[in-house]
Formats: sequence, structure tokens, C-alpha cells
Amino acid sequence: MLLERTWRWFGKKDTVCLSFLKQMGVEGVVTSLHHLKPGVTWPIDEIKEVRDEIEREGLRWSVVESLPVSEDIKLGNEKRAAHIENYKQSIVSLAECGVTTICYNFMPVLDWVRTNLAYIDTDGTETMLYDHTTFAVFDLFLLKREDAADDYPDSIRQAAQMQFDSMSERERERLAHTLVIVTQGFINSAVEESGDYMERFRRSLEQYRGMDAATYRENLRYFLDEVVPVAEEQGVRLCIHPDDPPFPVLGLPRIASTLDDFQWIFSRNDSLANGLALCTGSLAARRDNDLVRFVEAFGERIHFAHLRNLRHLDDNRFYESGHLDGDIDICRVVEALLKEQNRRVAEGRNDARIPFRPDHGKKMMDDFQRKANPGYPLAGRLKGLSEIHGVQTAINRMLGKREP
Repeated sequence: MLLERTWRWFGKKDTVCLSFLKQMGVEGVVTSLHHLKPGVTWPIDEIKEVRDEIEREGLRWSVVESLPVSEDIKLGNEKRAAHIENYKQSIVSLAECGVTTICYNFMPVLDWVRTNLAYIDTDGTETMLYDHTTFAVFDLFLLKREDAADDYPDSIRQAAQMQFDSMSERERERLAHTLVIVTQGFINSAVEESGDYMERFRRSLEQYRGMDAATYRENLRYFLDEVVPVAEEQGVRLCIHPDDPPFPVLGLPRIASTLDDFQWIFSRNDSLANGLALCTGSLAARRDNDLVRFVEAFGERIHFAHLRNLRHLDDNRFYESGHLDGDIDICRVVEALLKEQNRRVAEGRNDARIPFRPDHGKKMMDDFQRKANPGYPLAGRLKGLSEIHGVQTAINRMLGKREP
């Protein structure tokens, strides 16, 4: 049995229409009610409308990515109880509509970070890059976060100063807009485009001042203790997405970055409804994360996989290098996932099959003429989907589990 081939789809505004997906060999769709902000209840009629649209194309809604967790839940403030009740009701409504895998993250303020969304690789394709010095430019000189200098060594601060001094006002504004608005605006984020977006962003950060990782972990534990029993009762599998990148940024707590972090998360609530979305690219941004070890340690809880690759450069930089080309041995990860599926089949689990999607993609060919969210071009992801499907088909045969 092969991993389920899925595709992230952004709804009616997506330039990749559902009718394309069947032609591409996609089996399941990963999507969300993207127009709804965190903290609200998802109306069941809207869930049904999206589900029915997907099913009319002979596909299924495989994964919700994501049912967002509000900042109020993450902060543990006075709105937390109401937002958690809304979250529970959304779980129930999704289950009633047959959508039973829900991906979410618990990253504060920023869901993901890249400093350059148009990095040109040596083959002429366009991809995304994270540069720690450039991020320090934003933090130290554009955001001007209090005590930010304490988070960077002298070498990074000096390099950031030189880079900032060499930038035009337009380049500085583009960097800030990229980090605060462009990367966050399409993922059920609370971020809103406005003339004072930087000030609003500062206020969001300020809410977390003084919150350490231990306190933030307890806020996650509280959330899980509330929602996991509901998911379990409804036959729903929740899966937390790793921090992206998996190291501290902007003085914010990071609690889903390492093997130890996830051991803590799963030890505090051992239900299999408390699961993991294995994102190879996010986790591998830390050189000390061994992805095969993650599968071996948490395989029974991996309900969803994002497969992509990256290449580390010098000076604390990495870029997304194509699905098979990079520092991650994707073949070993796929083999580990297939072995986990086989183990589940032998165990008799009814949720044995793991959906994966080709996460992100390099912009190539006609992608340069097609509008798409950052990281989500058509041709680049289709190339990745085909490559990974070929890899898993070969490995599956070598494992002696040929498909009929």
C-alpha cells in the first residue's frame, strides 16, 4: 500500500482547479475554510459545500490544513475557553462531514518564516530562502524589538548592520511586508493588511513578553486536554505541525522543534488522536534533527506528512532545493513511512494509510505566468509529487508489497 497522494488546494480562488488534480494522479485534497479567522466555529453548511465540491471531482477531503488555533488559546487569556469550545464544535462538524484528519500548529504570532520568497537557484528556478542575518535586519532595525540584540552574536549583529545600511527604503519595506504580511496572509492568519501593520505586529509580540517555554507548553497541554477527548470520541486525528523554522525567533517560545519537544507533547496526552504532521522541511532546518528517528519514535502518531527538501548554506542560511535534491534523504524517510503503514496494516488499524503532500515547490516554466501563494506553484509541486510517487513505488516493490 502506497502513501496517499494529496494536494494543498486554496479553494475557488486557487488557479489550480480541482479538475486538474485527478489528471495529476492526486487522490485527496488538503484544504481549509480559508476565509475564516482563528477562534470562530466553522459552519457545517460551509464544510459540506467544500466537501461536496471536492467529491464531485472524484476526490476526497483528506486533511484539514488547518483548523487554526487562535492566539487567545495560545496565550491562555480570558477568551481561551470560548475559542476552545468553538474549536470542539468545529471538530464535531468536520467529523459529521467525514473529514477526520486535522492539522494545526501552535506557533505564536508567525506561522512560518522565510526572508526571500524569490531566491534563484542555479538551475534558474525560483524558491524560498531563510537568511538569519537578513532576519536580524528585520528584528533589530525595522521591528526594533526591545532586547533583540541579546538574541544574536556579535558577528550577526555586525553583518545585519552592514546589510541594513546598504538597503534602500523600498528594500527595507519589502522585507518587513514579506515577513509580516505576504507569508502569513493566506493561512487562516489573524494578520491583516493595513497601513499600521508593523505596529499591530509589535502589539501581537508584546502579548508574549515574559512567557517562557514552560508556560507556553502548559497552554498547549491545556488545549490538548480539552480537545483531544472530543477528537477521540469523533474518530478524528489531530496532528501538530512542527515549528517553522524549529528554533527561536523574535524572543517567542518554541515548543515543537525537537525530538524532546514531541516526546513531551505526546507524554502529556497519550491518545493516538494527539498526533504529528511530519514536515521534513521544517524539522530539517535544524541540522541535529534526524527525520528517520522521528518516524521510528512517533510513527503510530504520524497522521499526515509534508515532504520537501532543503539545502543548508553557510552563515545560517537554507533554501528549499527541490523534493529529492537537498540535504534530506527523502528516500529513507519515505521508506520509514511505508514500513509504518505496513505495521499498521498488520495491526489491523483502520487508519493505516498516511496522506502526504508535496510541500512547497520551486517555481519553474509556466509557473512564472501563474498566480500562486508563496511556495505553491503548479509545475514545481507536480514535479515533486511525481518524484515522490516514483520513489515510494520503487521502495514499496522492494519491500515486497506490490500494489494490485
